[in-house]
Amino acid sequence: MILCKVIGSIVSTIKHSSFQNQKIMLVRPINPDGTLKSGTMVAVDTIRAGVGDIVLVASEGRSAMEIMEFKKREPLRSVIIGIVDTIEYKSNPGK
Repeated sequence: MILCKVIGSIVSTIKHSSFQNQKIMLVRPINPDGTLKSGTMVAVDTIRAGVGDIVLVASEGRSAMEIMEFKKREPLRSVIIGIVDTIEYKSNPGK
């Protein structure tokens, strides 16, 4: 899983059948302190996340297949599976 921030949404009227009736979002990986990492991903939203939400993204094809309950392999890699309420961590765990 990857910790991400939702930074936008995508509207597509013509798309692969595995994306039909699915909300598609743009997400960007973040560090635990909230700073953005490089890269942007497209992820199917299964939980009604919104722009600005911090989310958990499953980014392996097999996970996406199981979460979306596909019977065969589909061209879907990333799925938003949770909205994060809080993050608690130590920046220097060895100290």
